[in-house]
Amino acid sequence: MKRTKTSKSWMMEHINDPFVQRAKSEGFRARAAYKLTEIDDKDKLIRPGMVVVDLGAAPGSWSQVAAARVGEKGKVFALDLLPMEPIRGVEFMQGDFHDEAFVEHFEVLLGDREVDLVMSDIAPNISGVPTSDQARSIHLAELALDFAQAHLSQGGRFLVKVFQGQGFEAFRKQMEAAFKSVVVRKPQASRGRSSEVYLLGVGKRA
Repeated sequence: MKRTKTSKSWMMEHINDPFVQRAKSEGFRARAAYKLTEIDDKDKLIRPGMVVVDLGAAPGSWSQVAAARVGEKGKVFALDLLPMEPIRGVEFMQGDFHDEAFVEHFEVLLGDREVDLVMSDIAPNISGVPTSDQARSIHLAELALDFAQAHLSQGGRFLVKVFQGQGFEAFRKQMEAAFKSVVVRKPQASRGRSSEVYLLGVGKRA
């Protein structure tokens, strides 16, 4: 298939993106690593010894950051429908995180550990129909929130990517009901023209 002018333009922008170049030089699997790094530097989400769950983890750049920051005494569980190459210190599970049987398997691996942080950088496959894409984005965020509410320890934190648009404010209110505080973050590595932001819920309510 012949590339369109738009796809060629995107590819050139991607190749010249300083975060893409930096990720390659520093061994990260995707530029998204710097989104999590900036948020964590600001909000101190990840600490040594924590248990972290990375939803929609592939190709694994957020898990790379988390594994380095929780250290050997911590644990990172990475979940995704897609396969992911192994990362030291990361327990990867391939499957659907809102499938009951898959969740039961995860809980067996979790054992008696308490989850301190659930994070999700999931985005839907883009169809090109804005209203449909936005609805699917919000749905994925809601599924991630359901997972976080079920598995986070009291006082735990939840970081999720959401696209601003229809349903955003309603979802934010759902998070405000589940956490003591909710803040919006837009890291520098998030492209300026993108409507994506990250919502951080702090202090899971009992």
